[in-house]
Amino acid sequence: MTQHASPPRDSADTIAPAGRTPAWRGLRARADVRTLSLLGVLAALVVIGGVTKPDEFLDTRNLQLVLTQASVIGVVTVGMTFVITSGGIDLSVGAIVALASVWATTVATQEYGFGGILFTAVLVGLGCGLVNGLLVAYGGMVPFIATLAMPASARGLALQITDGRTQIVTVDGVLSLGERDSYLLGIPPLVLVFAVVTVLGWLVLNRTTFGRRTVAVGGNAEAARLAGIDVRRQRLYLYLLSGLCCGIAAFLLVVLSGSGQNTNGNLYELDAIAAVIIGGTLLSGGRGTITGSVLGVLIFTTITDIFALNNLQSDVQQIAKGAIIVAAVLVQRRTASTT
Repeated sequence: MTQHASPPRDSADTIAPAGRTPAWRGLRARADVRTLSLLGVLAALVVIGGVTKPDEFLDTRNLQLVLTQASVIGVVTVGMTFVITSGGIDLSVGAIVALASVWATTVATQEYGFGGILFTAVLVGLGCGLVNGLLVAYGGMVPFIATLAMPASARGLALQITDGRTQIVTVDGVLSLGERDSYLLGIPPLVLVFAVVTVLGWLVLNRTTFGRRTVAVGGNAEAARLAGIDVRRQRLYLYLLSGLCCGIAAFLLVVLSGSGQNTNGNLYELDAIAAVIIGGTLLSGGRGTITGSVLGVLIFTTITDIFALNNLQSDVQQIAKGAIIVAAVLVQRRTASTT
C-alpha cells in the first residue's frame, strides 16, 4: 500500500487540538488588544486636553515638555519592567535616582565636566543595583524587603552629601542639552535617549536569550533552574539593569533641572510600577511588555499635564491614578483567569 507523507505542520499547531486556536496566538491577540486599548486611552486623553485647554495643551512647547518629563520616569520604567517580569520588585528606584543625581553634581565631580557627571551617575546607579541584586539573589532576602531598605540608606547618604542644599550644575555641556538649540528636528535630546533605551529594552526582552530567561524566571523559578538557568545570577543582572536605568534617568534629570537634590525621584517607584502594571506586565511575573510600559508612562504624564493646565488639585490627580491602577490590576486578574 502506498503511503502519502503528510505535509509539515507548525509545532505550535500540532500541540493544539483540532479546531482550537494555539495558546501563543491567543496570547498575542490579547497583547494586541491591550496595546490598542492603551493607545485608545492615550488618544482620549489627548482629546480631553485639546478640548479643555486647546491653546496650552496642543502647543508644541507643551507637548515637548510632556515628552521630556516622560523620558526621565520612562527610562526608570524600562528597568522596572524587567524586574517585575522576573517576579521581583524594586522600591528603591526613586532613592537611587536622587543619590546618583546628587553624587554626579558635587563640585569635585563637575570638575571632570560632562563625562564625569554622566559616568558618576551611571556608576552610582550600577552600584546601588549591585547591592540590591546581591541581597536578593545571594542574600536570600525578599525583593520587597531588600529594596525597601535601600531608599533609607540612599536618601540618607544623598542628604549627607548635599547637607540639605541644592547643588547647581555649572557645566555648559550638560546645561546645553536642555536648551531648545540642542533639539533635533524639534525633538529634545532627552526624548531621543528615552527612545533609544526603549528600543534596546524591547530588543533585549523580546529577541535575546537574556529576555527569555527573564520571562522563564518570572514564570516559574524552579522550572527555570531545572532547565539550566542560573536563577540567582539572572536576578543579579536584572537589578544591575534597573540600577543602570536609574543612573541614566538621574543624568537626564540633572539635564532637565540643572541641579542635583536629595529630594529628586520622589515617588518614582510608584509611578514606574503603576506604568508597568497598566501596560500589561504581570505583577506576579512571567509576562512583560516594554511597549505597554512606555504607553503607561505617557498616559500618566499626560494626565499630570492635563491636571496642571486645568489647575486641579494634586490629590484629585492621585485619586485618578489610583483608580487607573486598580482597574488595570482587575483586568489583569480577569485575563489571567481566562488563560
